[in-house]
Amino acid sequence: MLAPLVLILAALAAFRSLGPRPRLALRVAGAATLLALAVAVGSALLLAGAGSGTSLLIGAEGIGFSVRLDAVSVTMLLIVAFVGWVVTRYAATYLDGEPRQGYFTGWMCVTLASVMALVVAGNLLQLVLAWIAMGFGLHRLLLFYPERSGAQRAARKKLVAARIADTLLVAAAVLLWAAYGTGDIATILQSARTTDASALALVAAGLIGCAALLKSAQFPAHGWLVEVMETPTPVSALLHAGVINAGGFLLIRFADVMLASPGVLALLVIAGGFTALFASVVLLAQPTVKTSLAWSTIAQMGFMILQCGLALFPLALLHIAAHSLYKAHAFLSSGTEIERIEQNRRPGPVAVPSGLAVARAFLGAIVIYSVAGIAFGLHEKSPQAMALGAILIFGVAYLLAQGLADAAPRALTQRTALFSLATSLAYFALQSEADWLTAGTLPPTPVPGPLEWTLIILAVLTFGMVALAQALFPLWAGHPASQSVRVHIANGLYANAVLDRLLNSWATSGPGQTSSGEA
Repeated sequence: MLAPLVLILAALAAFRSLGPRPRLALRVAGAATLLALAVAVGSALLLAGAGSGTSLLIGAEGIGFSVRLDAVSVTMLLIVAFVGWVVTRYAATYLDGEPRQGYFTGWMCVTLASVMALVVAGNLLQLVLAWIAMGFGLHRLLLFYPERSGAQRAARKKLVAARIADTLLVAAAVLLWAAYGTGDIATILQSARTTDASALALVAAGLIGCAALLKSAQFPAHGWLVEVMETPTPVSALLHAGVINAGGFLLIRFADVMLASPGVLALLVIAGGFTALFASVVLLAQPTVKTSLAWSTIAQMGFMILQCGLALFPLALLHIAAHSLYKAHAFLSSGTEIERIEQNRRPGPVAVPSGLAVARAFLGAIVIYSVAGIAFGLHEKSPQAMALGAILIFGVAYLLAQGLADAAPRALTQRTALFSLATSLAYFALQSEADWLTAGTLPPTPVPGPLEWTLIILAVLTFGMVALAQALFPLWAGHPASQSVRVHIANGLYANAVLDRLLNSWATSGPGQTSSGEA
């Protein structure tokens, strides 16, 4: 708990620093995040040496505050601490001269502290309180520029989704306590793994699943994430330090409880899979880099939820780690990358793959899949894991199609083939590593039944068709009909506008009346 505690102290120091350039507060925040990172590394070493465990409880009747140390909590703590340290350093320069920089730094530290308390929580009470505090801190960051109507609109939608998710999680925690007679998370998971689930536990699993969907910006509650561009860029990066992916963490933490409810897992597959496909199509039509990244995050969160629904919890944890690191980097470096591309832009032929090139690309991807499967014993893995590998290969096929286009230079073709092979091998290697690291902490993937097989086949077919359509899109992109379709897709098929109307978000307050937006 030292990690979140030092960040709370840094937040108090920042809140007392008024005016631009609060040098002392920034130094304290930087030192606090660095210390938190050191604590995370020390926790990983402690886990390696002493194994998993839960600290003594500060509370009574099985309810209170405690720390759970295992592969899930340590992985998440390392991610949050590292990304938080990088974002804090970046924000110190990015917001230099802002009159409310101390305010921003303070709420950023509060949010990071809440996420850290959440991921190491060993008790239901601590988990729920940290979950609520995280949403409150993020809301303040979203309203850093309260006079912006877009920021008010995004904060309003996020607030509605967050309060519903908070209520669902509180109700789930009460039901879990009633079902298992304790608030200790490790005891609950052990009981869920060894005994049949009661009706209360099944309802709790459904509430946890719905809370995760709302927290991770799944359709149709995704609109606020697209509009988060109204806030400073460090907030977009901070979201990937366990905030936007908190829904996935919740599902992974209560994996044993979720396995008892196949119907809830099926709901997660459908909701996550649809969100991933929907957002991945919409992002292709976005005109700006950061908006594309936001839609990409929605799609990635959908894929993470899909993984949890297929009971591939180690893979979902791996996905959180990889996505957090690369997407936070993408947001923080987006401005530099735009400048670099503009400076090095050179006119040249457009490499449009033909139908034959696309067919060759999919055939090549299947060969790569087979090679990787033989190397890492894919035949011994679950059907769910094999399906996820197939979906990865569809992405590899799209990448290969670009390199196999007639106008593509030979060097690009060779580099694309090398990257495709390296990506596939790395994926299967990391998958095996994740399974090994979480063995004993996360439950193994169960044998699929008829419902699961139906969902697996549906997921593979739909992702395959989208990948094929994406690869062939350049062939008919110039058709007049595609231009009108592109407009509708760029606007997200107006799902966000419908939600705006339902929430009356167009009636935002003026610059001098921001209280309604913060209510």
